Amino acid sequence: MALGPVMLDIAGTELSEDDIKRLTHPLTGGVILFTRNYVDHRQLTGLTRQIHALRTPHLLIAVDHEGGRVQRFQQDFTQLPAMRELGKVWDKQPAKARHLARQVGYVLAAELNACGVDFSFTPVLDIDHGQSSVIGDRAFHSNPHAVSDLAHQLMLGLKQGGMLAIGKHFPGHGYIRADTHLEKAVDQRCYSEIEANDLIPFQHLIDSGIAGIMPAHVIYTEIDPNPAGFSKIWLQKILRKTLGFEGCIFSDDLNMRGAGILLDSMLLRAQTALTAGCDMILVCNNPAGADEVLNGLRWEMPAASLARLARLHAKNQTGSMTKLRERGDYVQAVREISGIGCGSGELPL
Repeated sequence: MALGPVMLDIAGTELSEDDIKRLTHPLTGGVILFTRNYVDHRQLTGLTRQIHALRTPHLLIAVDHEGGRVQRFQQDFTQLPAMRELGKVWDKQPAKARHLARQVGYVLAAELNACGVDFSFTPVLDIDHGQSSVIGDRAFHSNPHAVSDLAHQLMLGLKQGGMLAIGKHFPGHGYIRADTHLEKAVDQRCYSEIEANDLIPFQHLIDSGIAGIMPAHVIYTEIDPNPAGFSKIWLQKILRKTLGFEGCIFSDDLNMRGAGILLDSMLLRAQTALTAGCDMILVCNNPAGADEVLNGLRWEMPAASLARLARLHAKNQTGSMTKLRERGDYVQAVREISGIGCGSGELPL
């Protein structure tokens, strides 16, 4: 059964009958995990094996595991620094910061890889304009060239650990104060201003072969009245044609408040995001909404979307977590990043 365009969440630490029913639906293509789905690395490995066994090719398994306050798995995993900490190092020692960014990417990917997770939605490519609390220290820096530099190195580290990178939140979420989890978000800047700042990291990583990008649920009023994730202008005209992106486009969670400003129906949100140019849409923390989408969506997966998704299956290079901890390069990387300042807490689900 080919992968479908919908990525769903699950309720607990093992699959329920309702989970299995949804995950075996032809429209489903992936699962995103949250902290509630995690106890320890052994339980996580068992859960991912159970999910992978449901389908061939197996469902993609993703997580928001950036570091700092957005790290879904804590116990048994290395505490990763907020990306801002790498930016602070970059200000004084750019070469050291690049090395550490690559090591962070490697540890992040290797640990998830060992537990059967295919990829994390990282790196954050947003510019820290000093205004967004929801982005804040998740951003590497206020300098777009520093963001490009460090995110590229983190991407190389992810690849070393067996994973591809998914950049977010296109075309940039760092300028506005609003939290799209909870409210409408509007950025009134003109395109030329966004292009001269926020688009620089996206263009750099696209040129470097990034595999996936997630658009923001932000309305850029000078370009389109729709949020970027529902905009053909942003996704097809700018991201695909102008910037030359050929990888996978993931919607942000369609259950977020910022996604529902113009579209009340979850089914309509799903249809609009896919029509705008998303290859895969996320429907999280709303079982009724997930069922509405699975029961009502009519969508034929384009061959290009299937090919883009197929690239994202992780290549297990580390074996189990136990075997990973025996590797000298991993032990060295953990030692090196342990001295970087670490954040705490987590974004609301």
